[in-house]
Amino acid sequence: MKILLDSCVWGGTRKTLEESGHDVVWSGNWEQDPGDLEILTIAQREGRVLVTLDKDFGELALVRGIPHCGFLRLVNFPGKQQAVVCLKVLESHGLDLQRGAIATAEPGRLRIRPADTES
Repeated sequence: MKILLDSCVWGGTRKTLEESGHDVVWSGNWEQDPGDLEILTIAQREGRVLVTLDKDFGELALVRGIPHCGFLRLVNFPGKQQAVVCLKVLESHGLDLQRGAIATAEPGRLRIRPADTES
């Protein structure tokens, strides 16, 4: 699966996801942060599921209607647990995410908002 990790996600997550066969880009390697709108646009253009800690992407997608290829928001996980949680969610809901679902993972809880299929 193609994934874009936001710079706020622990950098070690990239290696773990790549070792599991995912095509991963981590925005923490970019020379500068282009901002949330541009990150979401890049993920959409490249067909990547976005993984972030930032709740602002939900506003961009849900309130402003910015197109996306799905994203996963991680809440209250220490850096080294982020990769494990990503792998579990990608395994159980990867197809939903690729179809544009929005997932929020918190310790002991996973919420999935299916892609808006009305068009």
